[in-house]
Amino acid sequence: MKLSLIIPAYNEEKRINKVISSYSFFLDKKYDYELIVVCDGDDNTPRIVQGMMADNPRIKLLEFSERQGKGGAILQGLRESCGEVVGFVDSDEAVSPGEFERLIDALDCTDCAIASRRVKGAQISVNQPLKRRISSRMFNILVNLLFGLGIRDTQCGAKVFKREVLDLLLPVFKTRGFEFDVELLWRIKNADFKIKEVPITWKHEEGSTFSLKYSSMMFLSLLRIRLYQ
Repeated sequence: MKLSLIIPAYNEEKRINKVISSYSFFLDKKYDYELIVVCDGDDNTPRIVQGMMADNPRIKLLEFSERQGKGGAILQGLRESCGEVVGFVDSDEAVSPGEFERLIDALDCTDCAIASRRVKGAQISVNQPLKRRISSRMFNILVNLLFGLGIRDTQCGAKVFKREVLDLLLPVFKTRGFEFDVELLWRIKNADFKIKEVPITWKHEEGSTFSLKYSSMMFLSLLRIRLYQ
């Protein structure tokens, strides 16, 4: 089995070395893999990744001069991937490599496995600020009312799925922002693939590019998808 792991990295020069080193060290011991880093910012992140590529040919860099958005960056990585199992993870390492492996293992009994902070067995070692937690809960409630997903944590930034899921759905994605996760899960469910929420240990990391101001834009984008797609 070959794994394709995508890491969207918008202006992540302060922590990209750490997350790539951590994941590649872990994956080297267990998997045939490619690690695709998608850069669309204006800092030194691509140069740091290029330096790491010299020591690990499994690391690949996709660089864009125009902002892709989180979802857009993930889609660019998905298009370049060749693994039988494909996944993505945030660059903040809120989900450790060991926890990410739990998602890979879960594919034995499902088509898509997603990290969850809100199912039985999950643990949060460092919590988000209160406003962020409240906003996240409200967003998840609205999303489930609108899309009927029945998923308790759509936005945790680690997901994996089988190749056949990607091959069927990649051409139809519309969203490019932080709302991409919801569209992904909705389309997977509508295509009659199985989704499993996997409890993980998660920690909040400072430095996220997400802002609460994006919440209304995310919801409006999803509303358009739901009404017209």
